[in-house]
Amino acid sequence: MPKSKLAKKQTSASTQQYLDIAEIRDNTVILKDGSLRAVLLCSSINFALKSEDEQNAIIQSYISFLNSLDFPLQLVVQSRKLNIDKYLEDLKARQQDQPNELLRTQIQEYRSFVEEIVSLGEIMGKRFYAVVPYAPGKGTRKGFFAELGSIVSPAKALKLSNKLFQNYQAKLQSRIEKIATNLSSFGVTAIPLDTHGLIELFYMSYNVELAASQKVPPEDKLQLEA
Repeated sequence: MPKSKLAKKQTSASTQQYLDIAEIRDNTVILKDGSLRAVLLCSSINFALKSEDEQNAIIQSYISFLNSLDFPLQLVVQSRKLNIDKYLEDLKARQQDQPNELLRTQIQEYRSFVEEIVSLGEIMGKRFYAVVPYAPGKGTRKGFFAELGSIVSPAKALKLSNKLFQNYQAKLQSRIEKIATNLSSFGVTAIPLDTHGLIELFYMSYNVELAASQKVPPEDKLQLEA
């Protein structure tokens, strides 16, 4: 094997060993320690535009939400540079297809205005996520060999039994429903990411520059399991 290919293969392997993710399937992230994660995409609230009474109600609802939790929850805010190339291309296509000369001129001026704003500085977008965990086996007693197997390769042990995975996933699902219901009480909509959405999220997180030019292929073209 050529040295360049060997070095590339070794680099790929050494990179993967630092990732906590063992597998993504059935809308669930399985970590190397055998625990599960679900990720909910959450809507935002324009808090500043609310009245004082509405703001106080939201704060109290959020406090009640936090006090109701009996498991860890991670809230993540992700900032990304917005890519509006497709939007500008759509405007250009509309401009060309517009038979009314006045409207065509207005679209052109608007497109120029947007391009000028983008050239002055980066336009950032924010996404909000709630990461819901489930760690199987906590608080339960297992046999010696079962315990040893889960320590050596917890993710592999989880893969061995689909029934076990479905049991853990059902418990994770109950947590997801609880979080979504509580968030909706103060106006936040939470939608669980599916398998492709999870892959896209982590792909964009670990490959920020590459993701801007190379999109994630469809789910049926991906190898989701090792």
